[in-house]
Amino acid sequence: MAIVGAGGARSAGEALRGGADFVQVRAKDLTSREFLALVRDVIAAAGSADRILVNSRPDIAALTGARGVHLPESGLDPRSVREAFPGLLIGVSRHDRAGLEKAALDQADFAMVGPVFKTPGKESRALGVAGLGELLRGLKVPVLAVGGVTSGDVDTLRSYGAAGIAAIRPFAPAGRAGEAAASFRSALDAGRGRGEQR
Repeated sequence: MAIVGAGGARSAGEALRGGADFVQVRAKDLTSREFLALVRDVIAAAGSADRILVNSRPDIAALTGARGVHLPESGLDPRSVREAFPGLLIGVSRHDRAGLEKAALDQADFAMVGPVFKTPGKESRALGVAGLGELLRGLKVPVLAVGGVTSGDVDTLRSYGAAGIAAIRPFAPAGRAGEAAASFRSALDAGRGRGEQR
């Protein structure tokens, strides 16, 4: 999953053409009107809303026809969102085992956990691959690993139970997002070809 912010429409299109499964649109500082315009720009660049997720705003996801919504841990309740917007794919961010177990009980379609590796401003919170493995053992919800992840980490993260990866910084520079997505896609597909855990 490529995560893009304000001004990220071009990168979103490049990432999907490069092999990203989904693009999440995340721009906390925009007004509702600006965020709606951004999501529409991303969908236009993508050529379809089928693989677009909107951060925090199920109303905007539904209004634009986006595939789903991604809810921060301190955000809306997934069950309430599913009742109000039954057609949306629902992802959630979580940071510990209790949160991940609740995500499974709340019937989230997937969860995202991190930071796995050190990222600016979150160095002390990095889980490491062993910590990630402990969090994911026996979970019944697919989990994407996020935070400082590169394509070279894909095999290891999947071996510790991650269903996939999500990233922000590799997709930030316009003109490079397609290359980044292709690198991640190649690593994911190579691992599946070797029969690694997904």
